[in-house]
Amino acid sequence: MLNALVDPALGLSYLYSQFGDLTGHPVDGPVPEPTNPLIKSISKNLLALARREDLTIRQLYTRIAAGFGGRVLIGTPKDIVDDMHEWVAGEAADGFNLCPPVLPLGLDDFVALVLPELRARGMFRHDYTGLTLRENLGLTPPRNRYVG
Repeated sequence: MLNALVDPALGLSYLYSQFGDLTGHPVDGPVPEPTNPLIKSISKNLLALARREDLTIRQLYTRIAAGFGGRVLIGTPKDIVDDMHEWVAGEAADGFNLCPPVLPLGLDDFVALVLPELRARGMFRHDYTGLTLRENLGLTPPRNRYVG
């Protein structure tokens, strides 16, 4: 399992925003109460998970390594698109952040396998109307301050 290969320094960095600096705690010890978390709801949920399943700090950061604690989808392209469609149709999401566990291979697989299924269902465009992100979002170009 890839998560078992997470270096402790990297794993602790995954938890930093939710728990503060954990470098003074043994990674194979219990997860302490958060100190000044940036996102209280995430830290509360992660602490509840750690308490419920009696996870150590190491077990917690390896658990969230894939998807950084977010929703992780595993399955066929059809399964993944079914799940994404359910979220969009239920107005629970209007877009997705992709966090493949291995780059660039995970992203390459998504583009090669999942993107065609999204396009077949009309959930992702086939072509872009403009050359820039600004054009594709329908925004007007900014005024060039260097031209009179």
